[in-house]
Amino acid sequence: MGFDKGALVGQVVQELSDELTRLRAIADATRQGAIHEEAKPENDKDTRALEQSYLARGQAERVALAEAALQLLRFWEPNAGPGERVALGSVVELTVDEEPRWVFVAPAGGGLRVSSGKRSVQLVTPEAPLGRALIGKQAGECFELTLAGVKREYEVLELH
Repeated sequence: MGFDKGALVGQVVQELSDELTRLRAIADATRQGAIHEEAKPENDKDTRALEQSYLARGQAERVALAEAALQLLRFWEPNAGPGERVALGSVVELTVDEEPRWVFVAPAGGGLRVSSGKRSVQLVTPEAPLGRALIGKQAGECFELTLAGVKREYEVLELH
């Protein structure tokens, strides 16, 4: 089965757009909470406003990262063919401890899941441990990877 990589990217862009809308609303609410009258310190040991401002800054950073990922993916055109080795833009059919999985190596959006037909495809970035391990592999290659303290066996079955 072939994969329409453009359609996969389109799904990712839509999901990231939706997530960005949620993140912006959360960041705005957090910022409003930081400057709200009730956040003002009652005494010199009251740190509510300071804590809220740290949280607001963290939320603003999440928004900026999501915006950058979205911009990158909006203009990204993954390679059309399967290639001989796993690279950015590859859809990889693999097994993890003999269970079938599909991953899409993308420049951003790691962890998101999209669908192609009845198959669920997870995005991995080259910076993620699985992405790093996959880059350069060919169909038929096996490798082990320890994630969250659990060692797993992977086999690259096919590149799309």
